[in-house]
Amino acid sequence: MDPVNSPNRDIHKSAGIIIKDRKLLVEKDFDKEFFIAPGGKPDPGETPRQALVRELQEEFHITVRESDLADFGVFHAPASGQEHRTVHMTVFIVQKYVGQIAHGHKVEQLLWLTSQIPAGVKIGSIFAHEVLPRLKQLNLID
Repeated sequence: MDPVNSPNRDIHKSAGIIIKDRKLLVEKDFDKEFFIAPGGKPDPGETPRQALVRELQEEFHITVRESDLADFGVFHAPASGQEHRTVHMTVFIVQKYVGQIAHGHKVEQLLWLTSQIPAGVKIGSIFAHEVLPRLKQLNLID
């Protein structure tokens, strides 16, 4: 097994904040229980920005330039369902994109959220506990 993808290794991800009408876009993949931010794991040799640009194209069929990504922060939390692993997530605000957001690779459902998470909707821990409250505090979402 590739040591980088070992089930005992930490997980590194890039994530994008896309806001429309004061709501945050999250997605749920077919094989997942939690809604998460768009993004994913960098391929070997990719920077976090490059990974997010690629993932946004694959997941939502939108085109984003690296220069349209603004740093938001780096967050760390136990992985949902794999608490012995830590997720290290580099998060960017997507300031501009080209195209219409559509279901792409592996995406089952899209949801636009305010800071009030609807009953029964499970959000990944970093976004639920770190990103959503900060977006609300910055008055970027309702």
